Amino acid sequence: MIILMGFSVMKVVLGVLGITLGLLLITIAYKKFLVYIGKREIAPDDYCVINELETFPSKGEVEFYFTSKKKRNVIINLLNNDLSFHSKIYEKEISEGGNIARFDTTSVPNQTYFYELETENQKTMKKFTIQN
Repeated sequence: MIILMGFSVMKVVLGVLGITLGLLLITIAYKKFLVYIGKREIAPDDYCVINELETFPSKGEVEFYFTSKKKRNVIINLLNNDLSFHSKIYEKEISEGGNIARFDTTSVPNQTYFYELETENQKTMKKFTIQN
């Protein structure tokens, strides 16, 4: 056997193979872990989806369009730019499918706001500007 600086070629090859096998086992274990975590995802049917407003900046009456795959109570709040509560826009038990909440923007000063859709298990916020 050839000896290079105190190491035989066979020991070097076995060392490289051992490291490669170790990395392969770690990769397989990591993928199995990701699959395990993925099985515990929350079903998208448990959430509402609220769309962006179509006009920017908003003026006059705006329509907040959102969808739900099941019947539930929904609250839409208007938040100031610093995310503090301004007012409640909408509170209603909705049916499944598409729903619209209308809001007259002339009742509040022109500035940037957030609208927040809230259900029993979620809060979703989007930003918009009112300029009447």
